[in-house]
Amino acid sequence: MHETKDNPHLALPLSLFTFPYLLQRVLNRKEKIAPLSESMISGPFFLSTKQEVLVFPFFFCYIVLFLLKKIQGPFLYLLDITGIVSSTNDKDQPLQPGPYRQHERKPMTEALTQTNNDEELSFAELFEMDENSSVVNVGDVTMGTIIGVVDGYVLVDVGDKAESYVAKSEFQLEKGKEIQIGDTFEVFIERRKEEGGLLLSREKAIAIKVWEDIAKIQEEGGTIEGKIDNRVKGGMSVNVGVPAFLPYSQIDLRPVKDLDALIGETFSFKVLKFNRKRNNVVISRRAILEDDRNKLREKMRSILQEGQIIKGAITNITDYGLFIDMGGMDGLCHITDLSWGRVSHPAKLYKVGEELEVKVLKYDKENDRVSLGVKQLKEDPWATVTTRYPIGEKTMGKVVSITDYGVFIELEEGVEGLIHVSEMTWSKKPRHPSKIVVVGDEVEVMVLNIEPETKRISLGMKQLQPNPWDLVTDSYPVGAIIEGKVKNITDFGVFIGIEDGIDGLIHVSDLSWTERIKHPSEKYVKGQTIQAVVLKIDKENERFSLGIKQLEPDPWQAAYNKYPSGTIIEGTITNVTDFGVFVQLEEGIEGLVHVSEISKEKIKTPVGVYQVGDTLKAIVINVSAKDRKIGLSIKTLDGDSEEPVEASQTASKKEESASAAAVAAPATLGDLMKAAASGQTEEN
Repeated sequence: MHETKDNPHLALPLSLFTFPYLLQRVLNRKEKIAPLSESMISGPFFLSTKQEVLVFPFFFCYIVLFLLKKIQGPFLYLLDITGIVSSTNDKDQPLQPGPYRQHERKPMTEALTQTNNDEELSFAELFEMDENSSVVNVGDVTMGTIIGVVDGYVLVDVGDKAESYVAKSEFQLEKGKEIQIGDTFEVFIERRKEEGGLLLSREKAIAIKVWEDIAKIQEEGGTIEGKIDNRVKGGMSVNVGVPAFLPYSQIDLRPVKDLDALIGETFSFKVLKFNRKRNNVVISRRAILEDDRNKLREKMRSILQEGQIIKGAITNITDYGLFIDMGGMDGLCHITDLSWGRVSHPAKLYKVGEELEVKVLKYDKENDRVSLGVKQLKEDPWATVTTRYPIGEKTMGKVVSITDYGVFIELEEGVEGLIHVSEMTWSKKPRHPSKIVVVGDEVEVMVLNIEPETKRISLGMKQLQPNPWDLVTDSYPVGAIIEGKVKNITDFGVFIGIEDGIDGLIHVSDLSWTERIKHPSEKYVKGQTIQAVVLKIDKENERFSLGIKQLEPDPWQAAYNKYPSGTIIEGTITNVTDFGVFVQLEEGIEGLVHVSEISKEKIKTPVGVYQVGDTLKAIVINVSAKDRKIGLSIKTLDGDSEEPVEASQTASKKEESASAAAVAAPATLGDLMKAAASGQTEEN
């Protein structure tokens, strides 16, 4: 090669043979040129038809330039320009003029300067330099140097006599750090472009290295760091250099409620499986947490003992208690062991993540079950409750619960008592407890009874008020007239409200002296104000008897004097029965003509002989104000009997015999009918 420099006569023939070879490299940079061989000797006739069209004009120009003294400089400049045109970025954008073009010529210029600053190189020497320059292979990962930054792209030189653009977004830099000229990065050679130049990728270079790391980490059981990017179907997307999938079940030891709070966080993960062809990586954070927990659990097993007081963090809250992490091992604190007092729900007292001290109540080593307690850290308040709340003492408490049968009062934390509904008021028919107090009320109560063994305290509210029955005899003596409203009506009478907690009963028999009342509702309604007379007060049984008819004199007392025996009366028939005829003497006063007193002749029944509404004349043969009965006779009035007095006495005896089987008071139509029937039976 050096001989051609000293002998210019040999340079021209050699150039004639090598020029087509060099031109072919310009036209197709993808081909890797072999050392000088037969292809160099073949000359232009070895080229294709398309290439021949381009070769001969260049060949003619080359001869002309060769004759010039400085033929090599312009020729090299021509080759340099040709290289620039074929070197484009990976986005197929046109090359920028100015500094970049000068920078493109710099490698070749520096090579010429380093070889010989004053002398011009021969064509053979340039060819030798070209052969010795590095050529990268497609599919390799190689180091590239940043030689320029243009807008959103950087220019990377990989030593292949052509530079390429790479998007800045592919360079994963730390926050606040910028790309500087001269920085070196690994890039991936994707392919050679048809128009010349290389297509480079920084992301793929990173991915290749990451895939190698992933395979190594899975094989060795190591961990890889990643940043959670966003939520995807079934889990989270994590950036570990390449997108990886983190299933929901592998995020934590327990379900995570707020997944969005994890976005942007960086954690360590284990690689469960990966498929490079499908670009699929499945990772797990739970596997790391389980390993850590197992280590802590083994340590906890060796030191955990019943009665030990430890500190833990709440991991879960349920209706029945708290789950507490003691450091690798979970324990349950039941709701009944949270407090000596009432706990409606654990969530009202504690929150997930909160730390608290607990006492180990029971440890089942075989099943790894631990029972914990919080209230056991304090003394049982029931141990000394009898000294703090003696029977008969008054105290204050808070209403914590209301039921149909009473109210629960909290005297202090862990100590509650019950006020039964019957102990709330003196009324025999107390209202529902919710009508008297509400939850949260502070009330004064009296301690009635204490059972420390069963943890029960009986309380009372009415004991703080005077018993109205203690004063009722003084306030309402027998015979006094009172006024009240009808509170209730039943088949047997009417209840009158006297004062709070005291009601009086007016029996149906005490409603009227003379009226036949089938049901009290025929005359009275609820809310009606009426007057009554106090008849009787039973303090022990808390009963108050009243009467309305007693407001007026008893008409039977007047009838006893008005209708003595032997008095002839005339009245209206009100009823006809088999045993006799009822005759109304006046309003509320009736007499009975027994069947034996109708005629001297024996009559089986007066039915059909007498009609209701007919007027009948008879004589009074007996009167009983106590039994409220008047006996009448027709046959005595007609003079059929020779001994009217004896007949009267006989009839009187029959009436007395009939009255013995009847109810003493009050006298009703039914009573009289029963009495008459009884007398007829005796006669027969």
